[in-house]
Amino acid sequence: MERSGHFQMSGNKIGFKLGLVILAAFVVVIISLGLAIDRMFANFYTAEMRTEVNELTTHFTAMSEPPDMLSEETMLKFADFSNVSVLYINGQGTVLANSGPYDTAERTFIKPMDVKLLFAGRTLESEHTDPSGERYFIAAKPVFDATGENITAAVYVLSSTKHMDESLSAVRGVLVLAGAGALLLALGIAWIMARLLSRPLVQMQVATRNIAAGELETRLAIQRNDEIGMLADSINHLAVELQRYRDTRQEFFANISHELRTPITYLEGYAKVLKNRLYDTEEEKDRYLDIIHEEALRLEHLVNDLFELAKMEAGKIALSLEWIDLTEIADNAVRKVQLKAAGKGLQLRTKINNGIPLVYGDGLRTEQIVLNILENAVRYTEKGGITVELDHTPEYVFLAVQDTGIGIPADELPRIFDRFYRVEKSRSRQHGGTGLGLAIAKRMAELQRGELLVSSEVGQGARFELRFAFEQQEEPA
Repeated sequence: MERSGHFQMSGNKIGFKLGLVILAAFVVVIISLGLAIDRMFANFYTAEMRTEVNELTTHFTAMSEPPDMLSEETMLKFADFSNVSVLYINGQGTVLANSGPYDTAERTFIKPMDVKLLFAGRTLESEHTDPSGERYFIAAKPVFDATGENITAAVYVLSSTKHMDESLSAVRGVLVLAGAGALLLALGIAWIMARLLSRPLVQMQVATRNIAAGELETRLAIQRNDEIGMLADSINHLAVELQRYRDTRQEFFANISHELRTPITYLEGYAKVLKNRLYDTEEEKDRYLDIIHEEALRLEHLVNDLFELAKMEAGKIALSLEWIDLTEIADNAVRKVQLKAAGKGLQLRTKINNGIPLVYGDGLRTEQIVLNILENAVRYTEKGGITVELDHTPEYVFLAVQDTGIGIPADELPRIFDRFYRVEKSRSRQHGGTGLGLAIAKRMAELQRGELLVSSEVGQGARFELRFAFEQQEEPA
């Protein structure tokens, strides 16, 4: 229960963080879009109002110029009708006519510098906020006389932004409501997306915790064609490999315990017989000594295999690389296993072609590889024979060992070189071996930049082939 609670809390953290990230992205987009729309409407309304004020100012200026100059009362009424305020000033800044309720204190927008610019023929635009807080757009233009050369007055047109501000406030209200709705929608989408994204992550976390706790049968049922699916497949593959390693290790320990117990039992028993002189003749004594010697050799072979494996796993194998003759190595290996093969009535044949090029490797280690393969072939062959073939192709040199033994099932071929793995487990005691020989041989071949391959059919025997590619070899000096 404690583990499940921990997983749930971790899942909530993942989902919460993903949800926050997604929601933050939505909020940024919504706010950015809202600000952009608000700025677009504000600029549009402002531009339209400025254009309108400038056009009205141009009209009032035209109506104030001779010969079509309208009366002051008509223009003021026209200003009221247009919802703007109009002021006429002279060159000293004195107001000649006024359509709005602006007293002297409220005419701060009429500045002496602006008056000079207007009577110099310039056109002005500005904004003004009165004491009550109301904003205005202001446009001012000079009024020329009949000759068009002298400026007689200047016209100020003021237009309140109240209606524009009200329109913008309505638009902003709509934007706020739309943003709130979009935010709620984004919250729901973020929650759903966070759940969808975090669920496989939480499942993988639970699975890896279970695998780390020893529950190697744990599998993830996540089928996706993306990185998460690939990660789930990798976790499943890791669990399968760990389970396989655990099973083979347990089997190895069981086998190695038996392999160690048998020679130790023989050594202890026959040593006690010799110590207590429980034998009748010298021949019987010699036979007991031979058994002790054989079991000691068997125990030594087992310990050497374990030692070799430990050195390989620690990366402490030291190679003495030189140009070696595979013909000599094949002859030596065949000579060493000839007695074992003859003892089982097996024919040991060699097929070595002439002109085999030298290869760059460790002679002792290479001979050890060939011996492991040959001893394995003798161990699992009851009748027929074993053929050792040495030849080369344009691409590589190869040394093959073909036997007529029990063969290897097709489903077990991919695992034949796994550490601690043995074919024919039910007959392992009869055939002997620790399941380390082929693993050591393959690793030794790879350390010398070679490869060890296998092909087999059940009941037809097996073929092991040691290859050294030419492109991985240097020319001998």
